[in-house]
Amino acid sequence: MAGSGSGARGMLLALCIAAAVLPGRAGERLHVCKESEYHYEYTACDSSGSRWRVAVPHTPGLCTGLPDPVQGTECSFSCKAGEFLDMKAQACKPCAEGTYSLGTGVRFDEWDEVPHGFANVATNLELDDSFSDTVENCTGSTWVPLGDYVASNTDECTATLMYAVSLKQSGTVSFEYIYPDSSIVFEFFVQNDQCQPTVEESRWMRTTEKGWEFHSVELSRGNNVLYWRTTAFSIWAKVPKPVLVRNISITGVAYTSECFPCKPGTYAAAAGSSSCQLCPADTFSSKGATACQPCEPAAYAEPGSASCKLRPPCTDTDYFYTHSACDDNGETQLMFKWAEPKICSEELPEAAKLPPSGVKSRCPPCNPGFAQGNGSSCQPCPYGSYSNGSVCLSCPAGTEPVLGLEYKWWNVLPPNMETTVLSGINLEYKGMAGWEVAGDYIYTVAGASDNDFMILTLVVPGFSPPSPVLEDTESKEVARITFVFETICSVSCELYFMVGINSRTNTPVETWTGSKGKQSYSYSVEKNATTSFTWAFQRTPYHEAGRRYTKDVAKLYSINVTNVLGGVASFCRSCAPEPAGSCASCPPGNAVDQSTGTCQPCPPGTYLRGHPSDGPPACQPCPPGTISNQLRSLCYNNCSFSLALPGRILHYDFSALSAGTTFASGPSFTAKGLKYFHHFSISLCGNQGRKVASCSDNVTEARRPLAEGAGARRVLAYVCQAILVPPDVMGSKAAVSSQPVSLADRLLGVTTSPSLEGITSPPEHFPSAPPDLPDIIFFYRSNDVSQPCGGGRATTIRLRCDPLRPGPGTLAVPSKCPEGTCDGCTFQFLWVTGEACPRCSPDHYRPIVGACLGGVQRTTYVWREPRLCRGGHSLPAPSARRCRSLEFWLKVGISAGTGAAIVLAALAAYFWKKNQKLEYKYSRLVMNAAARDSELPAPDSCAIMEGEDAEDELVFATKKSLFGKIKSLTAKRTPDGFDSVPLKPSGGSALEP
Repeated sequence: MAGSGSGARGMLLALCIAAAVLPGRAGERLHVCKESEYHYEYTACDSSGSRWRVAVPHTPGLCTGLPDPVQGTECSFSCKAGEFLDMKAQACKPCAEGTYSLGTGVRFDEWDEVPHGFANVATNLELDDSFSDTVENCTGSTWVPLGDYVASNTDECTATLMYAVSLKQSGTVSFEYIYPDSSIVFEFFVQNDQCQPTVEESRWMRTTEKGWEFHSVELSRGNNVLYWRTTAFSIWAKVPKPVLVRNISITGVAYTSECFPCKPGTYAAAAGSSSCQLCPADTFSSKGATACQPCEPAAYAEPGSASCKLRPPCTDTDYFYTHSACDDNGETQLMFKWAEPKICSEELPEAAKLPPSGVKSRCPPCNPGFAQGNGSSCQPCPYGSYSNGSVCLSCPAGTEPVLGLEYKWWNVLPPNMETTVLSGINLEYKGMAGWEVAGDYIYTVAGASDNDFMILTLVVPGFSPPSPVLEDTESKEVARITFVFETICSVSCELYFMVGINSRTNTPVETWTGSKGKQSYSYSVEKNATTSFTWAFQRTPYHEAGRRYTKDVAKLYSINVTNVLGGVASFCRSCAPEPAGSCASCPPGNAVDQSTGTCQPCPPGTYLRGHPSDGPPACQPCPPGTISNQLRSLCYNNCSFSLALPGRILHYDFSALSAGTTFASGPSFTAKGLKYFHHFSISLCGNQGRKVASCSDNVTEARRPLAEGAGARRVLAYVCQAILVPPDVMGSKAAVSSQPVSLADRLLGVTTSPSLEGITSPPEHFPSAPPDLPDIIFFYRSNDVSQPCGGGRATTIRLRCDPLRPGPGTLAVPSKCPEGTCDGCTFQFLWVTGEACPRCSPDHYRPIVGACLGGVQRTTYVWREPRLCRGGHSLPAPSARRCRSLEFWLKVGISAGTGAAIVLAALAAYFWKKNQKLEYKYSRLVMNAAARDSELPAPDSCAIMEGEDAEDELVFATKKSLFGKIKSLTAKRTPDGFDSVPLKPSGGSALEP
């Protein structure tokens, strides 16, 4: 580390004179000070910008007779880098060999401990104690010095590294940093003595892609406080990688009155150096060295070493094997090589020897699409032909070659692949091979240390998909890379897969930790540009001397990239032939008919679907809840949905939710005392497949043009997620947004079923829905795949009707999974809003019929409660119709009753009269019979004679009813069968029997 030098102490001349006389030495005679017993300093600058040079004794009170003060240089005077200010001559002189200076600056490049002047603190920004039962102790979560650099914390505590400096003139602060993981919010800012930020626009640091990045900020004259601050977000139980900072330099701090010696392991060979150089490998240096010393033959040293180490005996971990190129006889040799740099000794008695090389074996066949040419090397087959690795064959008529690159035999490294080693300490390339071919696979060899990154890169110039990729399709896949890999690890090794576009970015796509069995992985390419695919293997993140884990390896067995521009073919597929004999791509919405070889439009309700490497695309039925666009042959949700229920059909319209809804203050949670929020953006339908929901951040590196919002990484999808940190937590003007992630970029379908295409939305995750109105569930997938989610992330959104929540409503996640997912792969949401209610129909209201008043009956309509609909049909207007009142029907009833009574009375009188006549006839008949029995002359006839009065008086013994009289007659019947009836003649005397 280089200090700031003497500098101006701001001492007054009177204080300097008073310091020369101390108590206890007043009675002693002091000798005249020698030049070695004092040094020069400048007083503080006065209002006119001038200062004085004064002599200050090293030990006050030892001597007297200091030189008189003299006029000093101007306050703005400074020396260039590599020079120092000779205070005696008040002139700049070059630094001697073995030393350096920054002129008007200070430099911190040694981090064995936190340098003097730095403050290193950690805080727990607890916003609300109700969110956390226990408050995490952040005392130990500070920046950690690790020799050449200082590393940040990796937990949710906020670690701040501060340095206060007073500048005599405008200057700069610069440093190098590594910021590989956006799970950490890394900010650097400067405040003046009024605690006001001065460089707000450069506060949020950008993530680094390759090695160390240089960052510089201008400083104003006066007091400046520098802040390096980090806060981590351990999302989905992933521990982020720390931020590393080194070589902090500050200029404008006044003069440097001395040069500083080079630190051990570095040297400065020439005078006037502004920095020191690292010693190369197998050399070392001590402090202030002008050259590096070579190590003894039995010792070695890494670059920048302060001492040499004895070479350990070689073991079988210090060499590797590879294969030579095929010779003219089609044979290859097994070769053994020492790992570079060679740090072991094979001269020691117990050392392992390098196995003999030269064992020959037959060369493996050529890779698909290649064939052996005139020599022994494999040559690509010309366009229009294909090969399985033996011989090139022409594609039959009506077919075309499927272009790509497939590597499954590894005798030599393909020409479009390169390998190197990246230092795990300072992330600098070493120019040595990190992967070697081994016939059936390619694998990682030993590096200089176990924490080096073994890099393998495949560069593809571009892609040529068989049909144009439509802008409004669900999947914009132009190609796909599939590789088979395996990792064998004894510690926590990591294999990274990264993708770079146009050599400008190298974005990590997936990471595998620890041993992984032989498995396949696929990645979809959605941009037609020069693309690089990189595999990086690190055995351990911790740097230790020697090689302990060389047997930990990563293997790649095969790599297959489809639709490569200028690639080769391993098979041919059907196409629509043209008259000239070539093939033409079918227009959008058309597929090749295998029987006729012509392009035919997809039938209604279907769309064109198929991976570019699976042969010609075919027409597939649209998923539920979607319709097909016949012109473009794609399926999309037009924001409408019909649901058939027993006895009714419900119609939904989600157009109000299709433009994307942002829940900026979504579910919140507290991690180690820091409360932050999930930021969800959702677009249910989009516009014929266009994904309009977006998440952005203002932390990580900008990946979009300035016109589209520089300074923020943006993710476009149906559902995306970010992490929001409130502004009062980070001390910024606006909320800090980080972690933009796509959760859903492909719509699978809309249905009420809890499962679709292997995705399940368990209803028990949320409160029960109304029994008569099920939830509408949207099912999505995301092309962003991860290690535990080989098929990509899945997302389900339950839309539930609640008329009391108009507008966007509320978004809920499962109570047991506050991050929206319980496994990191499938995200579950419940969206409750009035916009999720079906369109109103006649089934949603009922009539109420009023009483008949004044001959008029009115009918009104009301909604069924609870009302679970919106829009659609309105309530019908009240209606009225003519009617008969109750008084009318009462009158009709009384009249009818009266008439019926009269009729009944008349009938009773008629039948009574008729009965009297029958009784009279019967009586006469009985009288005649009695007369015959008494030998009286019988009447000539028993009928009523003409002119006979029917009203002759007939007197009975007793007056009885007709029924009683008949009963009496029966009782008085004589044994001979005749009745005895007393008769009373009209003359008045009774007849005797």
